[in-house]
Amino acid sequence: MNVIKVVSTASLLQIPGVATAEESKSLGGQLLLDGGLLRGSFFHRAVVLICQHDAQGAFGLVLNRAAENTVGQALDEELPAPLKEHPLFLGGPVQPTALSYLHSDQFLTDANVLPNLRLGHSLEELVDIGESFSPTQKVRIFAGYAGWGAGQLEDEMKRNAWLTHPASLELVFETEPATLWQRVLQFKGWKYKLLAQTPEDLSWN
Repeated sequence: MNVIKVVSTASLLQIPGVATAEESKSLGGQLLLDGGLLRGSFFHRAVVLICQHDAQGAFGLVLNRAAENTVGQALDEELPAPLKEHPLFLGGPVQPTALSYLHSDQFLTDANVLPNLRLGHSLEELVDIGESFSPTQKVRIFAGYAGWGAGQLEDEMKRNAWLTHPASLELVFETEPATLWQRVLQFKGWKYKLLAQTPEDLSWN
């Protein structure tokens, strides 16, 4: 099994800033779901949490692509023992060795994605989180990310490449990744329930 060497490259990432309330078209805090048109791509049946979206572009993390490694196997750094045992997720096809994480706790004052949900890229901050011993916090760690340049995501939305659904902490952390795509589609009405029941291999029909 190949070991993924994940490195913290936050200083190199050109990540757009958090969208403001005035940017009514921002998809920050939304889930993007493959609406059935992305077969054959990395995003087939993907559920992407849009963490940041503004006029400069968008940054997201795929929530339902688990790697074969644990974080401890993949990250060539010293980490607190609890973090080493976390599963590693493939956040997207861009910069596959870039480190990102989602951190949630009951009262997170520096949340930047959803209330009490923060996106981070700093290895040092991740170590601090692992050593904090908070019984209520949740962490998910990603290698790579999904990125869109200025206007690119808007164009994809116009072509109906994606479905949207409001994100929640429950969907991010407490829903089994393997069934997340189907689960969210179940919330969206009968037409999407039929899509959720479509077999992975269409020849099974």
